[in-house]
Amino acid sequence: MVNRASLDKRPDEVATMFDDVAPKYDVVNDVLSMGQTRRWRKVVVEAVGVTAGQRVLDLAAGTGTSSEPYADAGINVIACDFSLGMLKVGKRRRPDIDFIAGDATRLPFADNTFDASTISFGLRNVNEPKKALAEMLRVTKPGGRLVIAEFSQPVVPLWRTMYTEYLMRALPAIAVKVSSNPDAYVYLAESIRAWPDQDHLAAWLQEAGWESVTYRNLSGGIVAVHRAQKPAGPATDPAAGAAALANHTGPVAKLRRNITRPGR
Repeated sequence: MVNRASLDKRPDEVATMFDDVAPKYDVVNDVLSMGQTRRWRKVVVEAVGVTAGQRVLDLAAGTGTSSEPYADAGINVIACDFSLGMLKVGKRRRPDIDFIAGDATRLPFADNTFDASTISFGLRNVNEPKKALAEMLRVTKPGGRLVIAEFSQPVVPLWRTMYTEYLMRALPAIAVKVSSNPDAYVYLAESIRAWPDQDHLAAWLQEAGWESVTYRNLSGGIVAVHRAQKPAGPATDPAAGAAALANHTGPVAKLRRNITRPGR
């Protein structure tokens, strides 16, 4: 049994690890972030800036906590993740949201499907994050937005030192008391420490083809919210999105059909 993933981020190991922590994932996150997670997610929703009737891809959505504000506002949101355990927990809690299993580096959607794409605290868990950025560009409509929330590097040296100490010492100790798989949170701490800083992620976005790239630091840089736009250009037939989803093959897609109805 895989208790935690390595920093090689093999998709099967990462998915299994998240399957294991799914039942208590949201509660543990609230405890470890000292209640800041909800504020960070609110900033993301505001940055995405979609309105009722528009379509949003919420990638690495996990149990759907990040997708709920869109659904509650009448926005057509797709909660996509590669952990079946997380998706099952989310679907039980919010049956009104479409949960779809998918690999961030090979999304089961057609070109130009979504008005906006977003991923919160999940990009660093992808083994090929630059490929995921390119995939999100592909499935977002011309002129559409991308918003990424991810742990980053505190900008004040003293605060950075204190935060690193918390990550490597306090966080795992707290996880032992509140999580069913504390080893998974050792991976969490290590993956945050190894993740590139704000400017490096902004450069990756530009390399992938996104434009108007900006970012905002939250909690002194513990989290950074990057925002970008897809260049304007011709759109493809939106009906192709449903066809691409229905025809998507592979083990993840086969399991997906146990979680959500095809198409929308």
